Amino acid sequence: MDRDLNAWIATWMGRAGGRSYGAGLGPADGKDGGGIRAPRTGAVAGGRCRPRTLAGVSESKPQRAVGVRDVAALAGVSRQTVSRVLNDHPDVAPDTRARVVSAMEELGYRMNNAARALGTHRTRTIGVLASDALQYGPSRSMAAIEASARGAGYWITAAFADSGDEASVGQAIEHLRAQAVDGLIVFAPHARTLDVLDALRIGIPTVILHAAERADFSVDQRAGARLAVATLADAGHQRIAHLAGPADWLEAEGRATGFAQELAARGLPAGPVFSGDWSPRSGHEAAAEVIASGATAVFAANDQMALGLIGGLRAAGVDVPEQISIVGFDDVPEAAYAWPPLTTVRQDFEELARRAVARVIALGGSGATTSDPVAVASVASAGSSDPVAVASVASSGSSDPVAVASVALSGSSDPDASVASVASSGSSDPIAPVLVVRDSVVPPAG
Repeated sequence: MDRDLNAWIATWMGRAGGRSYGAGLGPADGKDGGGIRAPRTGAVAGGRCRPRTLAGVSESKPQRAVGVRDVAALAGVSRQTVSRVLNDHPDVAPDTRARVVSAMEELGYRMNNAARALGTHRTRTIGVLASDALQYGPSRSMAAIEASARGAGYWITAAFADSGDEASVGQAIEHLRAQAVDGLIVFAPHARTLDVLDALRIGIPTVILHAAERADFSVDQRAGARLAVATLADAGHQRIAHLAGPADWLEAEGRATGFAQELAARGLPAGPVFSGDWSPRSGHEAAAEVIASGATAVFAANDQMALGLIGGLRAAGVDVPEQISIVGFDDVPEAAYAWPPLTTVRQDFEELARRAVARVIALGGSGATTSDPVAVASVASAGSSDPVAVASVASSGSSDPVAVASVALSGSSDPDASVASVASSGSSDPIAPVLVVRDSVVPPAG
């Protein structure tokens, strides 16, 4: 048995009794080498293996990467001119820029970011420090920031930190600074994260998000909460409860404040507040307390808790919305497909990301910041299968949902002008948000 195994191994390696083999064809004399045929993949004379290639793939050596010199030669310009085009320098004639761009496309030129950084002293990279990135708001913001940065010709590098650990936050920031990022976008949902940032000398442009009113750019959390409560009160509810987010989250604090403010403004009694942790489980577990409180309506601080609460109430035999109406916050994708479809408040994370990226790029090395709350998106449903489109009509009389959001942000009838003006004006005026109205709110029974 060992002798047969050794013979097979020798055949595999292209050696059998000192005879050499052609590639996968057995011995050179055409015989089968003692009844064991050499494999058909790769044996050559001397036992060396022939490199395998995929059918149709060239075995030629890789070609030299296309460089600035090649682009300049094809476009008929100097290398300095190509560099100016690459760096978006304004002093390049339009026809010259077009020739250079055309040459890049024809040659398949790819930007060398490292080389570019040497010439411009900028890496075109934005660092993002995130904590609690698995939550819906931060995760959506992360994706939106990457897309916005890529559209502006920038890269994103991210570091994740434990928001409850000051050392972790500091180490994450140093990790990003060591990569020579041009600026930072920091998700700071907890006050302690901001405390760490205040104690550090970061030295590069920094924009703070997800810190409610302490952020450089933010969705108006209090306005969104007040709108949710107003919707329930307008339906006739007077016993309104709040399922709050974690107490150490600044955005949860803002929503809880808005809840209390709207009740007080309407002369309604202070409603019960139940603690949650953003998860559907915490919403489900709060169902018994909500039932015991006698509330006929609940504003949940996020959609996941609202959906969990709906499940918990139904498990207890309580009908939603006939017995208890519910409004959420965020407009997660699942909200439109829940039963009943969830009325909620939408946040425009794409706009938030666009402003943050634009600010970091514009700041350069100045380190300045600004505050510019972003309005909650204006959307309401009127029984259509496309709640966004119908909401636009319901909210402003326009059939263009983008126009509605634009008008809501700036008060202008020109959607393009309004978007631009909001992005550049730095206005901190509060903006009235509009709900995504679905089917989870009805008048109280009786």
